[in-house]
Amino acid sequence: MVARNFEEQVDPMNGIERKIVEFHQDAESHWVAQLECGHNQHVRHSPPWFNRPWVTTVEGRNNALGEKLSCVKCAERAPPDRCQ
Repeated sequence: MVARNFEEQVDPMNGIERKIVEFHQDAESHWVAQLECGHNQHVRHSPPWFNRPWVTTVEGRNNALGEKLSCVKCAERAPPDRCQ
C-alpha cells in the first residue's frame, strides 16, 4: 500500500503484530490475550479451527508471553480495550 501523509497504511484484514503481555479469562472461561497495545484477543484451542494447545496450560501461556499476534483492532485504529 502507498503511504499518505507519512502515516502507516495497514490492511485492516491483516492487522499489526503486537506482543502478548498478559492472559485472563472472560465470563465464559475462554482465554484472552492482552496485547501490548491494550487490545484483547481471544486465544482458543478449538480444533480443527484453532489449534492452540499451549493455551490450555499455565506453562504454555507463560511461554507465549512476548510472542506476537496480529491485532486487527490496531489496524482499525480502535481505542484500547478494558480488561474484563
